[in-house]
Amino acid sequence: MAKEVETYVKLQVRGGQANPAPPVGPALGAKGLNIMEFCKRFNARTQESTGKLLPVVITVFKYKSFEFVIKTPPAATQILEAAKLKKGSAESNRDKVGSVTWDDLKVIAENKMEDLNAFTIESAMKMMAGTARSIGVTVSGTPPWETAEA
Repeated sequence: MAKEVETYVKLQVRGGQANPAPPVGPALGAKGLNIMEFCKRFNARTQESTGKLLPVVITVFKYKSFEFVIKTPPAATQILEAAKLKKGSAESNRDKVGSVTWDDLKVIAENKMEDLNAFTIESAMKMMAGTARSIGVTVSGTPPWETAEA
């Protein structure tokens, strides 16, 4: 018999560094889950990506058991990492703080493809370009789909 889903909890936790302190403790404690069990299982599964910000979706079942799915790091975080920046621009429409190439965006788009609602790598790259624009990072070069047609 299938388990009955009660709710979902979405968090962003650094890989290998989950602990009962906020945001994990209060979010899971309010649902009646075993916080330390989640922390141990999450830290064990994220050893290879220690320190990276990882979104996690926790499925809470009716009898206080749970499962979780770890997603890929946010696109903005990966773009800032590719541009070697600490944070984005406060006024992204005026102040540009860095630059990435279309090749960088292709790598990020391929990494994020499983979490995106895009069918082609080109559309995923356009999404990543929009994210880059919104954090004040310019995309240098010509998009690959424009050079292919010429």
